[in-house]
Amino acid sequence: MTSVSVQASRSVATRAARFFLASLAVGTLFASGASPLRGQSAAVDPRVGLRAGLMDAAEASWNMRVLSKTPPSEKFAGITNSDLSFSSHYAIQGSYNGYQIWDIANPNHPALKTAYYCPASQSDVSVYKNLLFVSGEGTSARLDCGAQGVKDPVSKDRLRGLRIFDITDIANPKSVGAVQTCRGSHTHTVLVDPKDKENVYVYISGSAGVRPADELAGCVKEAPSKDPNSALFRIEVIKVPLAHPEKAAIVSSPRIFNDLIAPASHGESPLDIANAAKAATAARAAGGFTATIRGQEIVLPNGMIKPMLDSTVKARNGTGAPTGADSAALRAALPAMIAKMVGDASSPESGPRPGPTQCHDITVYPGIGMAGGACEGYGLLLDIRDPAHPIRIDAVADSNFSYWHSATFNNDGTKVLFSDEWGGGGQPKCRITDKKEWGADALFTIVNGKMEFQGYYKMPAPQTAEENCVAHNGSLIPIPGRDVMVQAWYQGGISVFDWTDAQHAKEIAFFDRGPVDSTHMAMGGSWSVYWYNGVMVSSEIARGLDIVELTPSAFISQNEIDAAKTVHFDYLNAQGQSKLVWPPSFAVARSFVDQLERSGGLASGRIASVRSALSSAEGAKGETRHTALHKIAAQLDGEALGPDAARVRMLAGAVRELAAATGK
Repeated sequence: MTSVSVQASRSVATRAARFFLASLAVGTLFASGASPLRGQSAAVDPRVGLRAGLMDAAEASWNMRVLSKTPPSEKFAGITNSDLSFSSHYAIQGSYNGYQIWDIANPNHPALKTAYYCPASQSDVSVYKNLLFVSGEGTSARLDCGAQGVKDPVSKDRLRGLRIFDITDIANPKSVGAVQTCRGSHTHTVLVDPKDKENVYVYISGSAGVRPADELAGCVKEAPSKDPNSALFRIEVIKVPLAHPEKAAIVSSPRIFNDLIAPASHGESPLDIANAAKAATAARAAGGFTATIRGQEIVLPNGMIKPMLDSTVKARNGTGAPTGADSAALRAALPAMIAKMVGDASSPESGPRPGPTQCHDITVYPGIGMAGGACEGYGLLLDIRDPAHPIRIDAVADSNFSYWHSATFNNDGTKVLFSDEWGGGGQPKCRITDKKEWGADALFTIVNGKMEFQGYYKMPAPQTAEENCVAHNGSLIPIPGRDVMVQAWYQGGISVFDWTDAQHAKEIAFFDRGPVDSTHMAMGGSWSVYWYNGVMVSSEIARGLDIVELTPSAFISQNEIDAAKTVHFDYLNAQGQSKLVWPPSFAVARSFVDQLERSGGLASGRIASVRSALSSAEGAKGETRHTALHKIAAQLDGEALGPDAARVRMLAGAVRELAAATGK
């Protein structure tokens, strides 16, 4: 290839190499292949061997029951369902075709309120008061929500950023504005600042390539070392005036990734490496193109090779189809072109590769003044006390993690959990050959603003090679005194686990269905599942909306379930955590008694007497109840001495709150 043709192909190669890097991070270019199942419990776990089917797959559940399974509405059938948000008794479900709003006042029979057609990837949704926010990242989304897409490389009709809707009349949402960003909005996070009642802030995580400056002024694709205005290595902060959302605008672009270098990575599993090698050999034999990146030979998809060959033809002023000479020239040039883009980590001159250029998702917890940033190669801890100017205060990396995807704090803000979306959500990463530390959750304690690793959690049931499965979105279940979470695992289903002991997280409930198809990989499963006012609502990628609830078990008592149901949300964005507060109730007090029985924190005879005393107090009224409750609390104060003394104090505190609520 001549120097002219190499130069002409360089921009295409750059885009291709960026695609390679992203794909390697999430594992999307590796063939999965058939595999045995993962885990020692394969013979007994009811999730193993479930019959496949789109809407009629076999099911397995443990310590929970299904209340409803609702298929998508007509315009949304066959289209990927994405994330969820909640307002009043409505669940708002994102989709690559827009969003659907479900009335879940009766969780046994959800009713469609509206289906708003507005195609975009991936329509991440959040809500605050009368405003609905929807993300758009791909190049085909239109400002007018049209179905025709956008074909021109530069267009005033393209939407890449944040849509804003007024849902005062929730059956008839109205578009009130949009904020365009240089890299679009893959996800976003609404931050409600307790000090600012006039505005909300939205953190934008955009992972697409930088759009042309001709389309959006100020967008710079060069690295910050070449241009300080680079759109890379930053997030965007949008300020939304609640009274005038049409005036929403970017107010800062914090560079929270400064000085981070590319972390160590575990690469792919032996099975995937072997399958990739077979695929590369077959591709070369058939005349296909491959590239070696970080020691692994990868098959280059035709969608990448075709524009590179077309550029080669154009660079030599040729016409028509590429010739054999064009193909040979491209093969010869590819290694140097990709090496230049990727960088040679072994070369002293190249220096270390830079770290992530953006976050995938950010979870804010204004009550503790911190946020957790799941940022591809790192988990970040951010100070958000000044919401427009978040500051990185800690960063952790882990070679067992491939793609840091989302974050969840425990209620008191002493721990944070990060999920790893190894395989990008489209690959089977829960097979018997996949390590339990890969595609899992990593659990950290937070001590003086620093994160300290404690352990991993991975959904334990082995899945087939036809089921996309990896850690994804979930939320806390408000069981007092415990850290319990419900989490989506795509076609691994829904898993509920206790991570109170962060070194020994344990599954305590689940719901799963068989593969969408038993003959090949077909996308499906739970994208996200969140606890909302007594039930758990799951956005099922292919099958619609599922609602499930916990049932009593040895791990969660009826009192704990009842106590959790006393927590009521007016709205919920799982990426905007608020402090869980339990109103005084006998269910809360009894839940602590159940936990003390489970842990052996009080002797069995004492457990029985406390239960009896609570029942007697509940049957009394006024001053009699007030006095009885204070007596119980005072007795418990003297018993907070054993190995579970903290929980005894929680019980005493819950009883005192009951007494205060009763009055004299």
